Amino acid sequence: MKSTIQPWIQAARLRTLPLSISGILVGSAYAYYQHTFEWIIFVLALCTTLSFQVLSNFANDYGDGIKGTDANRIGEKRLVASGEITSAQMKMAIIINSVIAFVLAVALIYFAFGQENFVYSFTFLVLGIASIAAAIKYTVGNNAYGYSGFGDVFVFIFFGLVAVVGSNFLYSQSIDIKLFLPATAIGMLSTAVLNLNNMRDIENDRIANKNTLVVKFGLKWAKKYHEIILVIGMICFMIFSLLIKSSLIPILIINIPIISHMGKVKKSDNYEDFDPELKKVALSTFALSFLFWLTLVFLN
Repeated sequence: MKSTIQPWIQAARLRTLPLSISGILVGSAYAYYQHTFEWIIFVLALCTTLSFQVLSNFANDYGDGIKGTDANRIGEKRLVASGEITSAQMKMAIIINSVIAFVLAVALIYFAFGQENFVYSFTFLVLGIASIAAAIKYTVGNNAYGYSGFGDVFVFIFFGLVAVVGSNFLYSQSIDIKLFLPATAIGMLSTAVLNLNNMRDIENDRIANKNTLVVKFGLKWAKKYHEIILVIGMICFMIFSLLIKSSLIPILIINIPIISHMGKVKKSDNYEDFDPELKKVALSTFALSFLFWLTLVFLN
């Protein structure tokens, strides 16, 4: 492999990492609220999730790179497409990261459930393997689901429902139905980030036969879809805060940049304009999760 680590840092796409742990922060914050929080589970959950995200980024770089999808992309450079990392090197990195993610998932499951709860352990082991497979199959292989318009569904499920409800279950070993509200919120916001990515890349994806929802239904539809999922996300989080009698400060603060962002997306016609908005939504989602954590710890 190359002697320099810089290309690998770029391939890991560090700007995506805060978004990936947002669901873990919300699920863990609620565990604190429930008095079931444990630091070892929290740290392992963060490490496992970050490993999944880096794996997904490597696989995305590899899958799009070998298919030529990234040849003329807008935004952050992809390393396989540029030739700075070879496809063989990236494939090996995917294998190594898959092993690391699996080991971390096993450690997390062990500390959460011990040896007594075989059913829970087995269920989460299957979920961990499914997460690894989903991270890889987004763009890799002939049946990559990202090329068939199913990316939004998988992002909603894994970044939203699994991250929030699943992480909380690791602490509480129970499911609180109310948690599906913030899980939906984080899932919708994460899906909005993917939608921005797909709006930015619509022309390149169309040429490469990457049939995202934006390619299938067009930019005008994608903008309306974007507004809807953001509004649903904000409403769900607000309802949840009211139900648990938590402060509305986090959601009210985050509403400001999100509303501003929606206005910019509505007016944007140049695909390049969507790229800086990606970071805004991703960081807003992370900020919402972190502020929610602080609110439950210090105000409740």
